[in-house]
Amino acid sequence: MAATRRADVVWEGSLARGSGKVTASSSKAFGDLPVSWAARTERSDGKTSPEELVAAAHASCFAMALSFGLGNAGNPPDRLTVSATVTFDQVDGGWKVKSSALTVTGKVPGLDDAGFKQAAEGAKENCPISQALKGNVELSVDASLES
Repeated sequence: MAATRRADVVWEGSLARGSGKVTASSSKAFGDLPVSWAARTERSDGKTSPEELVAAAHASCFAMALSFGLGNAGNPPDRLTVSATVTFDQVDGGWKVKSSALTVTGKVPGLDDAGFKQAAEGAKENCPISQALKGNVELSVDASLES
């Protein structure tokens, strides 16, 4: 069964001076998050950007994929703390999402550091958001177990 999700944006004004608001229309989990060009290229000033939303999607998808993989291997995690840093930069005279760097720390009873790193690499390669980005965006993961 296919799942569909929808977000809507209302944008007013030019690219440089305008602004918009994005809403999670399917879930209603958030509404009217402010977005602007300056939030993408300068400083956020309390506004979000498409890249921040991609980072949120990648971090949450990766966490689910890693939890699934660890559980299937017999080592379900107690906790995974994940961040994704998406880089948006000028490339050849235009703007491009260049990379998504994942960082994960896990509390996984019965698993050593090498096993955790291997599981994290697998999740990076196979989570659906990574699959959508692969070939267009450099993907990386830095994984470590909690001490």
